[in-house]
Amino acid sequence: MLPRKTGPAAIKTVGLVLGGIFSKKGASGFSASSTAEEVAEGIDATGLTAIVTGAASGIDVETSRVLALHGVHVVMAVRNKDAGTNVKEAILKEIPRLKLMSWSIMATPFKLSQDNIELHFATNHLGHFLLTDLLLETMKSTSRERKTEERIVNVSSLGHRYGYREGFCFDKINDESRYHRYYAYGQSKLANILHANELTRRLKEEGAEVTANSLHPGTILTNLMRYDGFLKCILKVLGIFISKTVQQGAATTCFVALHPQLKGVGGKYFVDCNIAKPSSQAKDADLATRLWDFSLSLTNAK
Repeated sequence: MLPRKTGPAAIKTVGLVLGGIFSKKGASGFSASSTAEEVAEGIDATGLTAIVTGAASGIDVETSRVLALHGVHVVMAVRNKDAGTNVKEAILKEIPRLKLMSWSIMATPFKLSQDNIELHFATNHLGHFLLTDLLLETMKSTSRERKTEERIVNVSSLGHRYGYREGFCFDKINDESRYHRYYAYGQSKLANILHANELTRRLKEEGAEVTANSLHPGTILTNLMRYDGFLKCILKVLGIFISKTVQQGAATTCFVALHPQLKGVGGKYFVDCNIAKPSSQAKDADLATRLWDFSLSLTNAK
């Protein structure tokens, strides 16, 4: 989840991660060492439905399992149906209520999606942007009819701090000549935060009982890093100090999705189950609006 750096920048980055792992409990009562089951303890989410993207591997498998464990009707959105089916069957042995319908990549070589859009941006941001748009009216109507609060959770990354200097290459999103795989990843993760922020602004204007937040799950050794053997090796060596378990990595997602502490909370960025400060670009309202309009133009959404 972190770009390759050397010198002071690398030390600072590792220091941030180490600080998170060994931090004390925050205002929420949870910390970096909290697990998904711990943050969801005692919560009855029967009647709720959650669509979990990228649920064929990594922390999203644990997210699906814990949500289902607490009564949520879970729909797993996956790209690899065989892998998704295997995960579904494993979870069903424990919890018999799951539907199968992965959207998350990191540091890939330059590649365009089927719609001819740079793959990081298309997969990590646009896919989720469009899915949210398609579901939003249903979420609003469900909230009104059932008098419940609906929640949208965007899984971002600490990597949002390490994108292109200007934030987004709006006019050169598909330009291979200036492509940098870590900056492209950072750009897509910055988009996740700004999407949640702009969506929050729009939902508040409408008075809708729907919230949107973003989060950094932590550094976890999953197949997300399959395109960078060097980084994967480094993190394996340092893993005992800086990485979370999958159970810990899924905690913040489950906390933001389920916990009653967050009722009415929107437009926030969470780390280790607590509100945290994202980069200055991630708080830029004008940039968020521009990204929204740009995303609409690429997806033909409403």
